[in-house]
Amino acid sequence: MSTLAVALKRLVVGRPQRSDRLTSTLLPKRIALPVFASDAMSSVAYAPEEIFLTLSVAGVASYTMSPWIGLAVVIVMLTVVASYRQNVRAYPSGGGDYEVATVNLGRSAGLTVASALLVDYTLTVAVSVSAAAANIGALVPFVAEHKTLFAVTAIVVLTAINLRGIRESGTTFAIPVYAFILGVAALIIWGLTRILLLGDDIRAASADLDLVAEGDQLTGFALMLLVLRSFTQGAAALTGVESISNGVPAFRKPKSRNAATTLLLLGGISVTMFMGLIALAQLTSVQIAEDPARQFPDASPGYQQQTLLAQLAGAVFADFRPGFFFVIVTTALILVLAANTAFNGFPVLGSILSQDRYLPRQLHTRGDRLAFSNGIVLLALFAIGLVVGFEAEVTRLIPLYTVGVFVSFTLSQAGMVRHWTRELELGPEPAERRRIRRSQAINGFGGCMTGLVLVTVLVTKFTLGAWIAIVAMAGFFVLMRLIQMHYDRVSAALVADEADDVLPSRNHAVVLVSTVHKPTLRALAYARATRPDILEAVTVNVDDTDTKKLVEQWGKRNLPVPLKVVESPYREITRPVLDYVKRIRSDSPRNVVTVYIPEYVVGHWWEQVLHNQSALRLKSRLLFQPGVMVTSVPWQLPSSSRTRALSPLNAPGASRRGYPAGKPAQLPGERVDRDGSSAGTAGGRGTGRSGGDR
Repeated sequence: MSTLAVALKRLVVGRPQRSDRLTSTLLPKRIALPVFASDAMSSVAYAPEEIFLTLSVAGVASYTMSPWIGLAVVIVMLTVVASYRQNVRAYPSGGGDYEVATVNLGRSAGLTVASALLVDYTLTVAVSVSAAAANIGALVPFVAEHKTLFAVTAIVVLTAINLRGIRESGTTFAIPVYAFILGVAALIIWGLTRILLLGDDIRAASADLDLVAEGDQLTGFALMLLVLRSFTQGAAALTGVESISNGVPAFRKPKSRNAATTLLLLGGISVTMFMGLIALAQLTSVQIAEDPARQFPDASPGYQQQTLLAQLAGAVFADFRPGFFFVIVTTALILVLAANTAFNGFPVLGSILSQDRYLPRQLHTRGDRLAFSNGIVLLALFAIGLVVGFEAEVTRLIPLYTVGVFVSFTLSQAGMVRHWTRELELGPEPAERRRIRRSQAINGFGGCMTGLVLVTVLVTKFTLGAWIAIVAMAGFFVLMRLIQMHYDRVSAALVADEADDVLPSRNHAVVLVSTVHKPTLRALAYARATRPDILEAVTVNVDDTDTKKLVEQWGKRNLPVPLKVVESPYREITRPVLDYVKRIRSDSPRNVVTVYIPEYVVGHWWEQVLHNQSALRLKSRLLFQPGVMVTSVPWQLPSSSRTRALSPLNAPGASRRGYPAGKPAQLPGERVDRDGSSAGTAGGRGTGRSGGDR
């Protein structure tokens, strides 16, 4: 890696950390809450809005159902939080839903959960940064006009921050998350105080607009489907709850108890903010339309619909603009930072799947800052693809969002019920048996609730984009099975047996020659030093004149290795060498063939383009030949190092080895004549019986 690349990496990532400092990156609860729970808490910035947005299709009268829909979401959320408190106590290793499903329901169920979580983590990043762009667009028109650019930039910045390591990213994110909680709490408390206690008439900017229902007034079955769809849109508030169960290893000890406490804090804060915003929206008569241009016919030309939170902040803090700016800025920040939940969960899950050989092993490797760098970069690339593909539109992304998370919720809770059943079969003490029964009931109820929501999501959102998430999950599932099958085949092929201990009969060494120069002489010297049974040099005749000159030079130097000329009627190099090596192998199948290839070592990328292309092609083909070993013999060109390369003449202790100043260096096994030319000797067992053509 070039000096410039290393300097840039250090600027972005920071200095490497020792492996023994891994324990110092573990998180206390006050930092773990914003790191792992920011997604679930930030979803209150758009989940209530999605409820009103969906209901707007039936007209403003349908808004009266929003509190009941919100209450249903709250019940599901509290159920999920209570269920996952059992999960983190029973499975503190960090596998989360994947581990629970795999251990209790089998490999296929575990891979289904893993596929769902990988899709959900990716969507978490895309939805969060897109929602941030929508909110901050209320303050900065440029962002509103270039949401995709803003979202991509935010993902890149988040990637750089997370590559620096968990502790630094957690500390960086703690302040904005707590500021958001403070801002929303102040908005709800002050708004409800003004309306309910002080009697102020607070109305949102959209309160006096005439909201027109799309089409005829919905009734009956159509209205029920609309309400269910509104519920599933609001259920986006549950996303992120599972991240804590996947991130238990990142907590300080006692890990399980700290994770369970963080889950409880997450549930309490999220539910309070979620219902508070819905109540405030009802009291201020906020109106949000799916298609503002058509559903608000009396709106002024060029009307720009603001987000629910922006309208509430504008109404409550109408006489205190700093309060409005504080809420909008902190909301935008936490929506960007909420993606950090995925940046912590996706790499950890990827590492676990890599250990189980379902994903490439590179995802299990920690980077310089003890973070799973490959997983972080991979998540960023997936999320950028989604943001660009859906133009950072939250409403278009939300239908894809909740499918994966409720698949993992449902299978996880079913797995936990199976887990507690097994525990009961062990015959625990009465007190422990009652505790297990209680946990089993909680997980059973949670599985029923999330399963019901999953069915509702599939029914109401399938044609709106949920099918894309299902196809992506199926793609991940198949890909992971194929990767696991590949690793299994490789492991089976690498199992050693008795035949692998048998030594080859002979080592037939071949040095490839293009001209007589320093790299060639070094390759010859190294090959002779290994003392093969048979040693010969081989050149390919692609030009008769050049080949004759090479043969003459070879003879003049009196090199002790026979030079064989291989004809090439079509001026190829790779195929004649391959054919020659194959003939050696077919004539003596028990022999091993070692091919020595001289190569230049260059210091610039453009020099690599100009050199070593033939060697690269040869190596890539020879590696597939059984019984053939390929050895690269490097020759460092001056550009490869800023320091003078050591030779026998200037190496430490050269004078003690008999290298006086001004004398030429001799290659191993060579004789230096009086005129300074290298004549060579017949040193080595192989030279006497090389059998090559001269």
